[in-house]
Order: sequence, then C-alpha cells, then structure tokens
Amino acid sequence: MKVFLDTEFTGLRQNTTLVSIGLVAENGDTFYAELTDYDKSQVDHWLQKNVINNLYLADIIQGIGSNWNPTTKENIVRGDRQFVAQGLREWFKELDGWANPNTPVEIWSDCLAYDWVLFNELFGGAFGIPENVYYIPFDICTLFKMKNIDPDVSREKFIGEEVAGVKHNALYDAKVIKACYEKLVSYPTK
Repeated sequence: MKVFLDTEFTGLRQNTTLVSIGLVAENGDTFYAELTDYDKSQVDHWLQKNVINNLYLADIIQGIGSNWNPTTKENIVRGDRQFVAQGLREWFKELDGWANPNTPVEIWSDCLAYDWVLFNELFGGAFGIPENVYYIPFDICTLFKMKNIDPDVSREKFIGEEVAGVKHNALYDAKVIKACYEKLVSYPTK
C-alpha cells in the first residue's frame, strides 16, 4: 500500500518543528493532525499567513483529542507530538487490514527531505517508525525528473483538476501529491 505524506513546519531550518501532518492512503483513508507544541517563536509572517491561518482543528477539537469518521475514512488528531504519534501509529495499524501483510507501506512525498525527517522524529527516530512502514521513502520529484518534466512544475496545474482544500494545508497537499503520483505513473516517458 502507498501512503502519500505532507508536512507543514516552522521553516527550512535545522531545528524546525512540525505544525501539521497529512497522509492519504491509496485506498482513500486519511490522517490529518495539527500539533499544539510547535515552536511558535519560529513562525514568521509567511508561515502565519500561509500555514497557521489554514489550521482548522481548533474549531473542531478543543484542547487535545481525535475523531475518526468511519463513513469518510477521515481520522483527525489535535495534540502534542506524543499524542499525534500515538494516533498515527494506530492509523498505520488499521491500514494493515487493507495492505498485503507481506508488503510494507510505502511512504511517498513531494520533496521529502524535511517531511521524512519530521515523520521519523515523531516516532523518536527511524528505528521507532511503525513496523509496517517501509524504511525507505519515495518522492514524486524523482518521478517528475524521470518523466522529463521539470520537478518545479505547479502540482495543481500538472494534475489539471480541482482538489478540495487549501494549499499549504498538509492534508490538501498530500491529496495533491497522490493525484500527481497517479498521473505520473501513467504518463509516457519522453
């Protein structure tokens, strides 16, 4: 099973902190979390306008909590790193029912350098990630390059269809990554 990942964080710096994480499985299940313990001192004007202002779980979940909607297959979590990591670990366990137990879950991202590091940090490092997650991540930037498409192409223009949500919201971006992947794998190589 493939899972498409995006994160939002407090900047392109060594000690950045995770603000939100969004994942979309190829079967349509989603996981979205907003962290309450990110370093607010690292939030600049751009982050406030484009990321923080697009967070919405405080309106749904007061304080720390989670909500699973079996009809829409949406799992939302709001809390500190430990609480979010536990919710994400449980979500990955549920994916086992859909995935081939002999094949680990593949994580796909866009430019995954920060996403993968922050994903691993949630679990205390690479050796703590859920057992069913493959330890090697994959990225669509490489797929773009392999298909002779500029990896800096607008993702939304490339997929050519509307995706519900707002850019720089981690769940929206994960849905866009999934749509790009699906188009790229059927795209002819030039």
